[in-house]
Amino acid sequence: MQTNPAAPPLKYDPERHAALLADYCLTAGAGERLLVAGGAEAVPLVREVTRALLKRGARPVVRLDYPGQDDDFAAFGQGDVLDQTHPADLADVEALDGSLRILTPEPDTDGNAAGLARLIAARAPIAAARARKKWSLTLYPTTHAAAQAGMTPEEFGAFVMRAMFLDRPDPVAAWGEVREKQARLIERLIRADRVRIEAPGTDLTLRVGGRTWANSDGKRNMPSGEVFTGPIEDSAQGVVTFSVPAGYSGRMVRGARLVFRAGEVVEATADEGGDVLRAALATDPGARRLGELGIGTNEGIQTPTGNILFDEKIGGTVHLALGRSYPETGGVNGSAIHWDLITDLRAGGRLSLDGEVVQEGGRFIG
Repeated sequence: MQTNPAAPPLKYDPERHAALLADYCLTAGAGERLLVAGGAEAVPLVREVTRALLKRGARPVVRLDYPGQDDDFAAFGQGDVLDQTHPADLADVEALDGSLRILTPEPDTDGNAAGLARLIAARAPIAAARARKKWSLTLYPTTHAAAQAGMTPEEFGAFVMRAMFLDRPDPVAAWGEVREKQARLIERLIRADRVRIEAPGTDLTLRVGGRTWANSDGKRNMPSGEVFTGPIEDSAQGVVTFSVPAGYSGRMVRGARLVFRAGEVVEATADEGGDVLRAALATDPGARRLGELGIGTNEGIQTPTGNILFDEKIGGTVHLALGRSYPETGGVNGSAIHWDLITDLRAGGRLSLDGEVVQEGGRFIG
C-alpha cells in the first residue's frame, strides 16, 4: 500500500513575502521613489523587497535602524533634536511616492519614556507627510518576536506565512475574500451611531454616526483583517480595561485601564508600564482622546503574540487607538501618537449598536 509523503513543513519565505508587498500592498510602479525602512535584523526581507521593487522599475530608498536607536536619541539628544523636525528630513519624505515600514520586534528596554514621547512629537510632521502618500506596514519574524509569542522561530515563521495567506496558491485572491466579508459587516456598521463595549472591567460608550468605516484588506497592514472608524472626538464615556498587552516605545504595557469623560482620558492606570502609559498620554492634547475604533475579524489569528500588527486583528477583539485619527474615516483628532490598545471580547464580552447586541463572546450574531 502506497501512502502520500507528508507535506514539507511551512517555512518563512522572504521572497514570497516581498512579492506580495511590492505588487499588492505598494502596487509599485515604474519610476516611483519608495522608502523601505526597518531594523537591521530584517535585512533578508529588505533585500528581497528592494530586488522586487527594482524588477518593477521603482526606485527603492533603503533605511536601516540599529537596535535601540530611538533609545539613544532620547538619552543623548541635545539642543532641539528631541523637539523639532529638521527641514531636510521633512523634504526627504515629501519627495517619496510611498513607503514600507518593516517592524523588527526587539526585547523591552528601560528607555526614557518622556524622552521618547518628545521624539515622537518632534517627528509628527514627518509621520503626517508619510501618511499622505501610499504606505504599508509589515513585520519580519525576528527571534524575539517568536519568543514573545511563545513559539520557536520556525513555528513563528510559519504563523506569519499563514497570517498573510502566503501558504495559499493565490494570496491576493484570499485577501479579496477578506475584503468582501468585511464589506458585508460594514453594511451593518454604517447604520449605527452609538457603540457600547462591555467586558470584564469595561463599559464604554462612544458615537460613530456620520463617520466612515474603512475596510482593512491587507493593503496598508500586512497581515490585516479589521474594520475601523474614527469615533466622534468628545463622545467616549465610561471605562475600558485592555486585556491584551501592548507595546509602546520598546516597553510592554499590561492591564491598562482608562476612564473617559466627554471623550477625554481623565484617569489612567496599568498593572505594568504605567509610566509609559502616562508619558504617551502627555505627548500632546490629542493623545488623551480616541482616534480609532477597530474590530478584529481575522479568525486565523487567535492567540496574542505581543505584537500589535497581529493582535489587533484577532477575531473577537476590539481595539481603541489613542491619538491621531485617520482622515479617511472622518476623524479629526490630531496627535503625534497613534497607539492601538486591545480588549478581548471572547470571554464574557459583547458589542452593541444602538442598544442591539451584535456580537457576543467574540461571535457576531446573525
